[in-house]
Amino acid sequence: MKKTVVSLASVALLLAACSRPAPPEEPVRAVKVLTVGTDSVAWSREYAGDVRAQVESRLGFRVGGKLVKRQAELGQHVQAGQVLAQLDPQDLRLAFEAARAQVAAAATSRNLAAADFKRYQALKEQNFISGAELERRESTLKAAQAQLEQAQSQLAVQGNQADYAVLTADVSGVVTAVEAEAGQVVPAGAPVVRIAADGVRDAVFSVPEDQVAAVKVGAPVGVRVWAQGAELAGRVREVAASGDPVTRTYPVKVALQSQSPPPLGATVSVRLQAGQDAGPPVIKLPTSALRQEGAATTVWVLDKASMTVRAQPVQVATADGNEVVIGSGLAPGMQVVSAGVHVLAPGQKVTIFQSNAAAAQSPTGPAAPVSVANGTAPAAAAPAPAPGAK
Repeated sequence: MKKTVVSLASVALLLAACSRPAPPEEPVRAVKVLTVGTDSVAWSREYAGDVRAQVESRLGFRVGGKLVKRQAELGQHVQAGQVLAQLDPQDLRLAFEAARAQVAAAATSRNLAAADFKRYQALKEQNFISGAELERRESTLKAAQAQLEQAQSQLAVQGNQADYAVLTADVSGVVTAVEAEAGQVVPAGAPVVRIAADGVRDAVFSVPEDQVAAVKVGAPVGVRVWAQGAELAGRVREVAASGDPVTRTYPVKVALQSQSPPPLGATVSVRLQAGQDAGPPVIKLPTSALRQEGAATTVWVLDKASMTVRAQPVQVATADGNEVVIGSGLAPGMQVVSAGVHVLAPGQKVTIFQSNAAAAQSPTGPAAPVSVANGTAPAAAAPAPAPGAK
């Protein structure tokens, strides 16, 4: 009988050991919540750009020819009137000499016609010739005079073209590009040197089509130089009337208001002044409140009656800084978990997180610790008297 009892006890112990232990109770999570409300959308956009001169000239020869010498170098600072390049003047000099010879020939013809007209005029006074003959001589003189004037004008043109063989700077500035080399035959008007004129600098950047309406001429902007870290003040000077045919963006020029502008070509970050977009109020949440469930974006909504959370799908409309604008799925007054969303499950019980300061001020919270920073402390409470003591 005793062995039977022992065997039964052993079997009971084995069954107890093989059974599954009771699952631990799910912990109550402390979460941060916020009450959904409405707000307006504030925008602050930032664009990358570079520094350019307000006036940039592409200089070229007014006549064609072979480039024999180029004095300008890339990055060189030049003064107004300084020689930048020269063409071979031989052909232009020969054309000038030919024009001068034509002037001499025209002058000889005019002088001969004038002397002939003077002689025929004397004969007319003596009635040796008719008036019609004198008029023909006068017409010949006028034609010769016109040919002389034409030759003189042609000589002046050829003289100017000879001077055009020398390219000079029309403004003081920095050579930003060289587009021709010695020995190259350049046509008239082809750019040879590009000069960025001294003076006010621009920060140039591009904005997309859907945001160009928000950029107004005269609007203040902040310009931060990438290499220096300093921020300069500026104002929008020009907004392109048409988009770039390649990028489909709109160039914007900002005049830098600085006595010492950054160097040409410097990279800058242009920050448009923050403002309020006109439109109805919207619901905004911090990005920490969102979670992704497959293709859906959800948030945890708190049920205060049961102190549990449930997943609520939402539609994100756009971003506004570190917050997102909710298009649908929430209504004002709802309480949404804003932190710790990755450790929650549907129907999980939660408590609202309170900081240490808030817990210390709570009447049901633990007693605040005694501070002895000033060197004094309250006297300890006297111990209770022992039973039977008098």
